[in-house]
Amino acid sequence: MAQSVAAAAGLRGSVMLPADKSIAHRAAMFAAISTGCSTIGNFPESADPQSTLSCLRQLGVQISTAPGGKIEIEGVGKGGFQCPAMPLDCGNSGTTMRLLSGLMVGMPFATTLIGDASLSRRPMRRIGHPLRAMGANLELTDGCPPIRITPVPHLRGITYTLPVPSAQVKSCVLLAGLWAKENTVVIEPVPSRDHTERMLSLPIVHRRDGRHISSSRRVSPAGHTYSLPADFSAAAFFLVAASIVGGSTIVLPGVGLNPTRTGLLDALRTMGADIDIAERRTSGGEPVGQLTVRSAPLRSIQVAGSQIPGLIDEVPILAVAAACAEGRTLIRGAEELRVKECDRIHATVHNLRLMGAEVEEFDDGMAITGGRPLRAAVMDSFHDHRIAMAMAIAGLVASGTSTIRGSDIASVSFPGFWDALAALR
Repeated sequence: MAQSVAAAAGLRGSVMLPADKSIAHRAAMFAAISTGCSTIGNFPESADPQSTLSCLRQLGVQISTAPGGKIEIEGVGKGGFQCPAMPLDCGNSGTTMRLLSGLMVGMPFATTLIGDASLSRRPMRRIGHPLRAMGANLELTDGCPPIRITPVPHLRGITYTLPVPSAQVKSCVLLAGLWAKENTVVIEPVPSRDHTERMLSLPIVHRRDGRHISSSRRVSPAGHTYSLPADFSAAAFFLVAASIVGGSTIVLPGVGLNPTRTGLLDALRTMGADIDIAERRTSGGEPVGQLTVRSAPLRSIQVAGSQIPGLIDEVPILAVAAACAEGRTLIRGAEELRVKECDRIHATVHNLRLMGAEVEEFDDGMAITGGRPLRAAVMDSFHDHRIAMAMAIAGLVASGTSTIRGSDIASVSFPGFWDALAALR
């Protein structure tokens, strides 16, 4: 599928965003291993969280749709998963695969986790190493999926320092620790998304070498009622859209504002973006608020080091903002983008260059010199939802009509993206 995007004269309105995927995956998995029934409101229809639900159903978990857009999950407890008849298909979702791997190494039966062509190319050694250190029997395929897990008599707790900031690796190890004989401690020198430790109420000690997060077999989740906040990563596209399209005002209600996720908000404000936060509240332990963004002239910034984990998923759309800003924006330390759904550094640089932007590519990032008018182009999504949506926003300020090939991939995280964008014109 290809989607055309013409230049916009102004964007106005409110956008109902999909729920946060990162939180949705965890809410469903933790409800599955809990005791009792859980109700999760605002569960997203996007492909990745639905892959998690599909895998849980294969493991014998009863999941039903409740009135008002909610789902109900009957927890089976930590020992209640059933041996699946077929491999667990994680689709395009790296979060599903990495977190489920942490759960499955504690099961008394063999499991194979598979994914689509894109996920099958993504590296899994980063979870394989700590899980094997815990005694898990885990086989990769040239360092990638499929992942084959066979049962072991017991897992042992470890102390593991994350070599790079990764909420998925951290969560995988902490979840495996729920079945280990000894305590498991993950040391996080640079903070990453903290949804797992928040939702499981895991002990955290702050020391000079970083955050020490502990899990143990004593942790036993209970059923809960939970309403998922709107996804900040989805909000990011509209924050940039309103900032760069003159005469725009966009309202984004109920957005999750976890400080480990909102690095782009800080970056855009430093660039001069006009963003207000109202109606602040807490939902399920997560801070939530309403964002209102208005068009404003942007200036260049530098982003690197400890700033990167808080905006790693938003680098492509940050690059679009930088192409419309005054000066040279430098993004370094984002080498993890090379092994996402696609090589997001290459994809972003390639597409922006097609539009006439001045972009320099590095192994770990890019430099974008803004101020040069963008022109319409035919661009490729590289089968990556964030690339498709980021280039759509770039098309709003390009002369002529741009085309994004493979645009339907946006449904992985935001099924209604194209309609929501059109409604703002």
